[in-house]
Amino acid sequence: MRPSVFFYLTYALCVCLGLLCLLFVTYWNSHWRGGFSWDGSALQFNWHPVLMVSGLVVLYGNAAVVYRAPFTWKQKKNTWKLVHAGLMLLALLLSILGLCAVFDFHSGSHIPDLYSLHSWVGICTVVMFTFQWVLGLAGFLFPCSTTWFRSTLKPVHVWMGKAILVLSLTSCISGINEKLLNGSSGEPYNSLPEEAKFANSLGILTVAFGLVVFGILSRNKWQRPDTDSESSFSYRELDFK
Repeated sequence: MRPSVFFYLTYALCVCLGLLCLLFVTYWNSHWRGGFSWDGSALQFNWHPVLMVSGLVVLYGNAAVVYRAPFTWKQKKNTWKLVHAGLMLLALLLSILGLCAVFDFHSGSHIPDLYSLHSWVGICTVVMFTFQWVLGLAGFLFPCSTTWFRSTLKPVHVWMGKAILVLSLTSCISGINEKLLNGSSGEPYNSLPEEAKFANSLGILTVAFGLVVFGILSRNKWQRPDTDSESSFSYRELDFK
C-alpha cells in the first residue's frame, strides 16, 4: 500500500473518531443533562464539556496533523502555517469559552473554582496552550524572527504540542469521570446506568482519537519534507489575499 493511501485511511479514521467525539459529548449533555443555555444555570455548565472536547481535543488534534497531508507538500508551507495557526487559535478560543462557561456557572451557583485535580490540569493545559500559540506566532510567523530562534524553538514547539494534547486528553477523561461521580442522573455511578455507559464510551473514543493523532505524528515518512527555500522564512512568501 502506498504511504499516501495509508495516511489518508488513517486520517479518515481520525476524522471519524473526532466527529463521534463531538456527537457523543453533545448528545450526552443534551439527552441526560437537559440541554444548553447561557443563563448561569446547570444548562450553561453543559457547554463546558462540549467546548473543551471540540477545542482542546478534536480541533487541536486535527490542527496538529495538518502538515502531514501529502497534498499540502507541493504547496507553500507558509500558507499551511497560517492554516495551522488559525485552527489552533480557534481551538484556543473554544477552550477559553468553555472555561468562561464553567466559571460563570460556579459564580452564579456559589461553587468554589479550581478545587479538583481535573480543574488544575485543565487550567494548566489552557495556560500552556496560550503560551505555545503566542510563542509559535512569534517564532514562525513574524517576519522579524531569526533563523536561530526558529531552529531553537522548533523542538520545544513540537514537544509542547504533544504535551498539550496529552494534558487535554487527561483533562477530558478526568472531567467525564468527575461529572459522573458528582452528578449522575438518578442512579449511582457504580451501578453503571445507561448514562455512565454512554459517557464512558465517550472517554474511550477520546482516547482512541488521541492515539490515532499520535500515530500520525510518530511516523517519520509522513513528515513534510523540508526544502532549503522553506527553511528560510520570507515575508514576501506570505499571501494575505
